[in-house]
Amino acid sequence: MGAFVWFDSVSKTYHMGEVEIKALRDASFHVEKGELCVIVGPSGAGKTTLLNILGGMDTLTEGRVFLGDEEISAYGSRQLTAYRRHDIGFVFQFYNLVPNLTALENVELAAQICRDPLDAAEVLRSVGLGDRLSNFPAQLSGGEQQRVAIARALAKNPKLLLCDEPTGALDYSTGKSILKLLQIMSRKQGMTVIIITHNSALTAMADRVIQVKNGTVTSVEVNDRPVPVEEIEW
Repeated sequence: MGAFVWFDSVSKTYHMGEVEIKALRDASFHVEKGELCVIVGPSGAGKTTLLNILGGMDTLTEGRVFLGDEEISAYGSRQLTAYRRHDIGFVFQFYNLVPNLTALENVELAAQICRDPLDAAEVLRSVGLGDRLSNFPAQLSGGEQQRVAIARALAKNPKLLLCDEPTGALDYSTGKSILKLLQIMSRKQGMTVIIITHNSALTAMADRVIQVKNGTVTSVEVNDRPVPVEEIEW
């Protein structure tokens, strides 16, 4: 298939006064189109920095980053804004829904800012919320709110779905249902999904596993037989 996401010798250094913090050191890996990739490592390993650079929310210090044929790391601020708006779907640990908008309106809000959005109601049905379109976030469970957040990201029809600890605020069984949904999205729709987590048990569900430690990519493994989420225990 070839690389769809490609990090080429990426380093990121933050300066806080005279203190220099190296968040990433010479990180290289690639992810193929349609794969579900899990980036795993302890807190402070550099996972979120990787995700933020790939999502256009942060810039690198050295190296190059590509999505498809586009070198994201060469983009200016206006190009990055368009990139975040049109090409990337984000799912975070906390749902960040607008409280005074219904589930449908929350998803429609995201669909309004991109080029080729999917139908908001249809996407909500696809994540199992067809009977919750008119509910406000306060009327939904945590798992349902996260499904709205996923639907909001999917409605943008993104090239890449980035998930930052998407089950961190959920209980065990609800978290598994969210991970199962992400796995289905990757399998059935051919969507490229990247999940960052500190939970190494989740690596079993992935097509590709990237281990990060102390700002360095320590290993990249291709999993020929990903395990269905319902069979994973942690």
